Amino acid sequence: MDVLCVGHAAWDVSLFLDDYPAENAKREIREMLECGGGPAANAAYLLAGWGVKCGIAAAIGADEYGDRIVEEFHTVGAETSCLEQNPHNTTPVSVILVNQTNGSRTIVNRKAVREGSPFQLPAEALKGVSPKVLLFDGHELQAALQAMEWFPEARTILDAGSSRDGTRELSRRVDYLVSSERFARQFSGVENLDTPENQDKAFGSLYSHNGNAVVITRGEKDVLHGRPGEIRRYPPLKVPTVDTTAAGDIFHGAFSYGVLREFPIDRTLRFACAAAALSVRVRGGRTSVPSLAAVEEMLDHAG
Repeated sequence: MDVLCVGHAAWDVSLFLDDYPAENAKREIREMLECGGGPAANAAYLLAGWGVKCGIAAAIGADEYGDRIVEEFHTVGAETSCLEQNPHNTTPVSVILVNQTNGSRTIVNRKAVREGSPFQLPAEALKGVSPKVLLFDGHELQAALQAMEWFPEARTILDAGSSRDGTRELSRRVDYLVSSERFARQFSGVENLDTPENQDKAFGSLYSHNGNAVVITRGEKDVLHGRPGEIRRYPPLKVPTVDTTAAGDIFHGAFSYGVLREFPIDRTLRFACAAAALSVRVRGGRTSVPSLAAVEEMLDHAG
């Protein structure tokens, strides 16, 4: 196993609407998509589909949705021995309302219901394994800390989507802190990242906390990388946006691929931006994961 992704796995139901529905109204749709979801899980699906020996560590239920998640991972050859499928768990489900006018999405989650102690990595399943890269999304803190202890030579990446116990703790420990704009604002207390001054403040806060150069993703705006006073901007690739579901997860999966392949950071970021850009042109989450060849071709054309 070259990459182990630790965190959240869910089942997604995407509903495509002509515009956002009004409250207390009835709407009809022509299309819906169902597939697995979750930040770490989507990244693992991408990596396995690109031929990487990748495993997913997450807690799901011994229910119909959990069975679907396991089966879907098997279609791309992902290692599922670290999926805890427990009859006392309830698999998380997300209903995603996609506004086809602008591609934005609104997510309603059924949170995981879990009994007992926090999820831990299964020692037997990881015996003799030495992953080169660990990707966390902050949802399973104890398992993430175990992975860092068991595999100290691995490069570590955090998909810091929002401020929670897991993301705050892991954000100071990882080699690559890849922060959403939301996490950067929550952590630093900066109201927005629209000015160089505010960007410098946010980077200063994250850099002093983590000690490494930081990445901040800002959706359709750009990606920022660096440290205070040395921030580089990566503008978005211009593509028609159909659905932004899982675009951030696909960015993190592609970023992990670049770290695994030891790309320079500039190429890793451009590579991840290209993967995310390709994904928003297609409906759905995992259905929008681009092929490795398509990402490389887009980079070649972008120069």
